[in-house]
Amino acid sequence: MSDPTAGHTQPTSPHDARQPSAIDELANRYFADTLALHPEEATALGHPGRETEYSDYSPAGTAEDDNLNRRLLADLERLEPADEVDRVTAAALRERVGLERRLHATGRTELNNLASAAQEIRGIFDLMPTETEQDWAHITGRLARLPDALAGYAASLRASRDEGQVAARRQIDAVIEQAEAHSAPGGFFPGLVERAAAAGVVPSSLMTELEAQAQRAGESYRELASFLREDLRGIAPERDAVGKDLYQLYSQEFLGATVDLEETYAWGQQELARIIEAQREDAERIRPGASIEQAREALNSDPARRLQGTDALRQWMQGITDEALESMTRYFEIPAPMDRVECMIAPTQEGGVYYTGPSEDFSRPGRMWWSVPPGEDSFTTWEQKTTVYHEGVPGHHLQIGTAMLASDQLNDWRRNALWTSGHGEGWALYAEQLMEEFGYLTDPGDHLGMLDAQRMRAARVVFDIGVHCGFEAPESEGGGVWTPEQGFAFLEKHLNDTPGQVRFEFVRYLGWPGQAPAYKVGQRIWEQIRTEHASRAASEGRAFDLKAFHTRALRLGSMGLDTLRAALA
Repeated sequence: MSDPTAGHTQPTSPHDARQPSAIDELANRYFADTLALHPEEATALGHPGRETEYSDYSPAGTAEDDNLNRRLLADLERLEPADEVDRVTAAALRERVGLERRLHATGRTELNNLASAAQEIRGIFDLMPTETEQDWAHITGRLARLPDALAGYAASLRASRDEGQVAARRQIDAVIEQAEAHSAPGGFFPGLVERAAAAGVVPSSLMTELEAQAQRAGESYRELASFLREDLRGIAPERDAVGKDLYQLYSQEFLGATVDLEETYAWGQQELARIIEAQREDAERIRPGASIEQAREALNSDPARRLQGTDALRQWMQGITDEALESMTRYFEIPAPMDRVECMIAPTQEGGVYYTGPSEDFSRPGRMWWSVPPGEDSFTTWEQKTTVYHEGVPGHHLQIGTAMLASDQLNDWRRNALWTSGHGEGWALYAEQLMEEFGYLTDPGDHLGMLDAQRMRAARVVFDIGVHCGFEAPESEGGGVWTPEQGFAFLEKHLNDTPGQVRFEFVRYLGWPGQAPAYKVGQRIWEQIRTEHASRAASEGRAFDLKAFHTRALRLGSMGLDTLRAALA
């Protein structure tokens, strides 16, 4: 493996290197044990040796996860923190692992259209290298084990069914459609075979085996679809909402903070109204007298703001990212080797933009992926520039890369395994707002695009909390307890996206409760923490150093937001 730091000077830590403590050793052992149970995570981090294996998705596998968590918390109680780093690690372990045990106790096996084992089992192939014959041998080996992984997942779904826990029918229908599409012409597995043939490094004997295993993998997904249709769909509830009590648990899972759901629901409505008013001001700047929708139409018809083809889209993403990497050094520490992001068109066609972190040694850089739905070949820049900042710089890439480089302070678990959506997605949305603050979104079209993204996130707070908790809908939406029909109409009004993507997001929010609001609520908490520190600096008669605040916060790594607030205090 090539040295990713060759020709670069390694960043100098602002801290003295510390000796690993007993709590570090416990966290590192827990991380290693987790990777042993979940080989896909090892692949995602670039750890060699488990490239053909899968986690055990059966009830026995989830029980072993819970046993590992139980032992970890028991061992932690016998240790005393050696320093402040240890105190943060211990607090983060108790919060995250304790919550995992509470979620396990619900007896639920997650099934939804984006973030369940149904997608994860296939999705790991997106992160596997494809440059050499050995890479394709690994892919073939993992394909051979995919049927057992799906069978274990189906067994867990049966066990949850027997405890009265079945996903809503809407989610089952979405996964049936996805599972059947993987083996259809143009689907993922036929496409994988085509990519192998085009790679020019796969010998005929391996190609024959890969084709056979890809076919088996497609058949296994069709079997999963049949199981869902025949065994679960008939007894699946029509009701999407999970109720306030379970929702509070999910909200804490994604935020790492306990929030007042009713207050947050009211704040979401106020924030949505504020954003819409700011959009009206942008519309007036774009074309005097124009409505928000008319301003969008004017921007969409501007040839200077349109890209044709996915190659042009990728090049544009890369250019924006490279410019941000160079200019953001005024506000952030961006040492080598994290001064590189690779922009990619995803091999799937499911929609959405996402970031995958670098391998631990940075030989595989951080990557931004754009999953382009079938038939889409024209893209507008004004509404997507803020997305590039969100996923790349100063968003997820700086956040994840900074933590991964902090090996002098953070143990393996904190650098590589600790992730909380409210912290991570809240930071990325805060990063979008920073780009406005720093003057990178002065163009009224780009600014309107940023506000569209913020408006979507605020609308998700209202929709997600309102629907799942059974709160009263605003009078402007018809009042009464939210219905799915009201919710979909509400999203259509506030999400500036294609009909297919709005439908996908609608199903996503209903099947992944608490996750979508974590972006905007997480941003709110990040901004509250920054304000607290700026106010403290002012009260002490000193200037607030924003770059130092960002560096200190990011070097702590991801964690629950209540833990972050305490750690920074």
